[in-house]
Amino acid sequence: MSDLAVTPVGRVESPLTDRATAPRQGDEGAPPAWLVFAEQYADALSHLEPGAGLLILTWLDRADRSVLQVRPRGDATRPLTGVFSTRSADRPNPIGLHRVTVLAVDGLRIQVADLEALDGTPILDVKPVLEARGER
Repeated sequence: MSDLAVTPVGRVESPLTDRATAPRQGDEGAPPAWLVFAEQYADALSHLEPGAGLLILTWLDRADRSVLQVRPRGDATRPLTGVFSTRSADRPNPIGLHRVTVLAVDGLRIQVADLEALDGTPILDVKPVLEARGER
């Protein structure tokens, strides 16, 4: 397989800084956060509006890329499970997938709800949530 090159388009600004105490999923108490984009991506942000649902792809830069099995949710009573069957941050290619809601748009900054990513996490891409078949 060939190597891939991925360039972040921005970064997360969040009060979450400690992986151990951060919520495991966005709907488990994640505070509002900001997606901050590089200037060259300003045109890509057009038509983003409060209330929109987005899928954010991030690079979980503090993940352990050598992990292949985990106990889901860190629960020692659960069996070891392959990371491809979990949402564990620790995995060979630590790409985060986050469903968020836009709260505010301020130039190159988009405030969102339900983002459990840590402060400084690189943003790889943003896609709209498609609510109905055929919507774009």
